[in-house]
Amino acid sequence: MTATFVGMPAFPEAATRAVGDAQLRHNLRKATHTIRARRAAVVGELPDWAELRAAGAAIKDRTLRHLDVYLERLESAVTAAGGHVHWAEDAAEANRIIVDLVRATGETEVVKVKSMATQELELNSALAAAGIRAYETDLAELIVQLGDDLPSHILVPAIHRNRAEIREIFSDRMASWGRPAPEGLKDDPRALAEAARLHLRERFLRAKVGISGANFAVAETGTLVVLESEGNGRMCVTLPETLISVVGIEKLVPTWRDLEVFMQLLPRSSTGERMNPYTSMWTGATEGQEFHLVLVDNGRTSVLADRVGRQALRCIRCSACLNVCPVYERTGGHAYGSVYPGPIGAILTPQLRGLTGPLEESLPYASTLCGACYEVCPVEINIPEVLLDLRAKVVMKGHHRVERLAMGAARRVLADPRWLAVAQRSAGRLRRWTPRRLPGPLAAWSDTREVPVPPRESFRDWWARRASEEGDR
Repeated sequence: MTATFVGMPAFPEAATRAVGDAQLRHNLRKATHTIRARRAAVVGELPDWAELRAAGAAIKDRTLRHLDVYLERLESAVTAAGGHVHWAEDAAEANRIIVDLVRATGETEVVKVKSMATQELELNSALAAAGIRAYETDLAELIVQLGDDLPSHILVPAIHRNRAEIREIFSDRMASWGRPAPEGLKDDPRALAEAARLHLRERFLRAKVGISGANFAVAETGTLVVLESEGNGRMCVTLPETLISVVGIEKLVPTWRDLEVFMQLLPRSSTGERMNPYTSMWTGATEGQEFHLVLVDNGRTSVLADRVGRQALRCIRCSACLNVCPVYERTGGHAYGSVYPGPIGAILTPQLRGLTGPLEESLPYASTLCGACYEVCPVEINIPEVLLDLRAKVVMKGHHRVERLAMGAARRVLADPRWLAVAQRSAGRLRRWTPRRLPGPLAAWSDTREVPVPPRESFRDWWARRASEEGDR
């Protein structure tokens, strides 16, 4: 995959282009509403869902408070089981470690399980620069890769594509990556899935190196866990002679008993299933396979130091917040300029990267603050709270000067009853000149809103007049 998120424009510009794409909006609405309805049905079956959410949040918070202890425990368990543990401070170091590990095998091809961590690192580009070709094996990731596209959803990376588009991608591009699509391929889901299966099977049987992520890592045993719906991930982690797993340091859970809570939360919140079809677990080197675990920081310890923002590290990448977000439904994931789209991306990306540019500074504003994301989050991340905290930090950097001046003036007026009375009377007298569109830098606000016309008489004056008229009686 040669496409990259680097250089993406700020959210308002990207979103403006996205909302003009009627086909994209149709695809997103259909897919998100389907997943949303399935999630609501299976969550409604559990009378203790609220307690499970609270337990998930508590486990994650406890793990983050003692992350150093659990990371060392995980390293010891993996090493004792015959695995090798590598520590990466940032994307560059992680990519260097992985490239060196693949080169040491002498191979020039790898198969990959769907992994948000490797996408965050832009590992495929780093491998390609080293002469190593990475083959995505998740069906949606395969569609994205063949289409030289970018993922737009955490769970369903190709959610912005419909069946007809996928058929065209398979027909046009499969041959350049391996086994071509069958002649006369139809856009029937079964036919598309069969074409992908035949294309991928030769990759699984030939690959000597596999690269995976992990949904969870159990500190007490060193066990890694991958949940999936297709079984392709299991082929990647079992068939290759060398397995390299790339895991963010926040993916830990202390014990197997803790894992049980998330095994109930994640499938229901992500795919709307009581149990995901495939759960793969492995501990260290198994059946003679060489195993390497790369633990990645890449900004996570900085997030951990933020009292408000650290709750974003609870995220289990379920994508429930994307499926209920009215902004995501209309703009899609590419507008967020990051592998992490939607509400969670709006708070996670600016923290991992820092508020370093227009894109990162715009993401905290990519929200209506409706709170739907908080209501569905299985680990109770208060996304609106973090968004507001990030907005305050953007303002403190000196941005939004006009808004700051306006809010400062409003504070002075609203804090003094005399000034408020003068402002209300003046607005009433000048109401006929109220503009339909605000001038200059304020114009963006009135582009999508009507400027309210002040009443002829303020409540304060009405009350005084009414009291006077009653006194005269």
